[in-house]
Amino acid sequence: MLNRFKVAKQAEIEKLKEQHRAGTLPEIFPGRRPSLAKALSPPGQVAIIAEYKPASPSRGVINPDVSPAELAAVFKRGKAGAVSVLTEERYFQSSLACLGEMQAAGLPLLRKDFILDPLQVRQTAATPASALLLIVRLLKEQPEVLAGLYLESAKLGLEAVVEVFDRQDLELARRIGAGIIQVNNRDLNALEVDLETSRELIRQKHKDELWISASGISQGEQVREMAGLGFNACLVGTSLMAGRDPLGKLQELTAAG
Repeated sequence: MLNRFKVAKQAEIEKLKEQHRAGTLPEIFPGRRPSLAKALSPPGQVAIIAEYKPASPSRGVINPDVSPAELAAVFKRGKAGAVSVLTEERYFQSSLACLGEMQAAGLPLLRKDFILDPLQVRQTAATPASALLLIVRLLKEQPEVLAGLYLESAKLGLEAVVEVFDRQDLELARRIGAGIIQVNNRDLNALEVDLETSRELIRQKHKDELWISASGISQGEQVREMAGLGFNACLVGTSLMAGRDPLGKLQELTAAG
């Protein structure tokens, strides 16, 4: 599945290269970017990162009807610490424009996509996003590219959330200087979810790092467990998008945190 994701981004990257050659890349976003790191470090709390995800490879269409702006307002009312925004078009049926549509809520926005090229970092910097996701597994064979993307993010004022699946990924994330670590409980090749991934990897946490547990979390007791293990945040998407009462579900999860 990872190779499919890479292939799906090639047309976007080629278009960005054409814009770069023509000098027509959009200007860097001039506004304020709320700090994601600050949102993930309230004393004695575990933040909930609420995710906008209209579809996924494992579920298909989840909720294509709710607007990003409406959902961002719900996330703010439910006291989410930040918002994760899927921007991939083919498999998640979303777009980069959703970042701008969700900006009014005033929460830190994390662009969640398959970032493979520095021009995608530059593209992100033209939006109100505070942060972007870098997936170690996508670039495990190209650590120098991963390091370059991390440095480019910092240069353009973006926080980088570095996603890992195992100890080898974690070692590479630390080599590039990652301070915000996201453990994905979903194997992106098999698309299977196992919270044991978070339970195992959190044992390796350093005290100066911020850690997020992502995928497979839908209940308050799971949030409480991740809090007890030492996570700073839980990222929740499908249970918010698929449910009839996303506000009530989010309030349940934030209360648990």
